[in-house]
Amino acid sequence: MSDPTTEKHQAQRYVQHHEQGLARRLSLWRDAQLARQALRDAGEPGLVLDVPAGSGRFWPVLAEHSNRVILAADPSTDMLEIAEAQSSAEVRKRIRTFQSSALPIGLSENAVDCIFCMRLFHHVADREQRQAILEEFYRVTRDTAIVALWVDGNLKAWRRRRQEGQRQAAEGAASVRNRFVVCRADIESEFAEAGFRIVGHHDFLPGYAMWRVYVLRKHG
Repeated sequence: MSDPTTEKHQAQRYVQHHEQGLARRLSLWRDAQLARQALRDAGEPGLVLDVPAGSGRFWPVLAEHSNRVILAADPSTDMLEIAEAQSSAEVRKRIRTFQSSALPIGLSENAVDCIFCMRLFHHVADREQRQAILEEFYRVTRDTAIVALWVDGNLKAWRRRRQEGQRQAAEGAASVRNRFVVCRADIESEFAEAGFRIVGHHDFLPGYAMWRVYVLRKHG
């Protein structure tokens, strides 16, 4: 049985690791820009599900639309508590949190206007698992999904592939990754197979960075 104190400490360390330092703050600022652009492309949806919500870093952006209702789900209740504790009272009153993973999502079919997923797919290497998640998104969203991940076709992806080759040669089977670059053609094909068409995409730094945000809409 897991130790709740340990889990909360791990959640706090995650937040500190991802949100401290000038470079990370600049990265978060750019992420917020991309999120705003994606939400505009999606038609400024009124009911949005943020999954996994993590530390709630995108809640202020989601709450900028005055009429938007925001649902926030995460497998970790500790992470949700931390996210709520570090959010302003104005933002907190706009958020309805509940414990859930992205597969399955504890909501009915067509429950929300948009699924907002900024911090999941770059941790999923398996194509079948990505497809299952996308199909679950298709089930739960009525209209759109916003999905961010690492893609190839840029300088950072090329450097990462070269570095991973060197590391695997040195470490062999002991080399373990928890973040993955996906071929753009592959993921875009997976979107189509799940029933989505691409409305548009936004790159963190075009031609250089791996981070890309896709805006998807259900066919029909």
